[in-house]
Amino acid sequence: MPKLRVESFTVSVDGFGAGPGQTREQPLGRGGEALHGWLIATRTFARMVGKDGGDTGIDESFAARGFDNIGAWILGRNMFGPVRGPWPDESWKGWWGDTPPYHVPVFVLTHHARAPIVMNGGTTFHFVTDGIEAALQRARDAAGDKDIRVGGGASTIRQYLAAQLIDEMHFAISPVLLGQGESLLGGLDLPALGYRVVETIAGEKATQVVVGRA
Repeated sequence: MPKLRVESFTVSVDGFGAGPGQTREQPLGRGGEALHGWLIATRTFARMVGKDGGDTGIDESFAARGFDNIGAWILGRNMFGPVRGPWPDESWKGWWGDTPPYHVPVFVLTHHARAPIVMNGGTTFHFVTDGIEAALQRARDAAGDKDIRVGGGASTIRQYLAAQLIDEMHFAISPVLLGQGESLLGGLDLPALGYRVVETIAGEKATQVVVGRA
């Protein structure tokens, strides 16, 4: 059966998935870019941004497998862009330019309706205003027999975890302390929700952890 998966979501040692003060200029908040050194170094990330090279090894293997068998994505609105409230116009089309790295339908959670955006490379952004379960159903319809990837941010992942809808979550613990920001797991009792650690391994620049259903 197709799975709902989180892949390559990075947290600091103190559990934050983004720093405080997220803006268009600092989409990951203050200090947040330091979280992703492990991912940026990989061959998978280099290909995502149209470059050659990149590291191989454990970190690369986790980054690469995060794209295996993915038929649709779900994103929180902050992962699509910095605009808050009603859309002032339709000029903002995401952080990644004309050719986003998704290459499949992407369902963006928002409180404000907007027409779908067709991008280069097979990505179409759809905007879902009626909650996480509606977004999941639409993603399942689009993905067919493939898996669905929840791209974040932390708040979106927390909602799906709390609803016990995520089948598998891979996150990387980066050797960074942020002190404050957006917590991934604070206040969630994962064992009580039916989750357990199924894999953990030290990569080159981060510790890779996989949580699945107990």
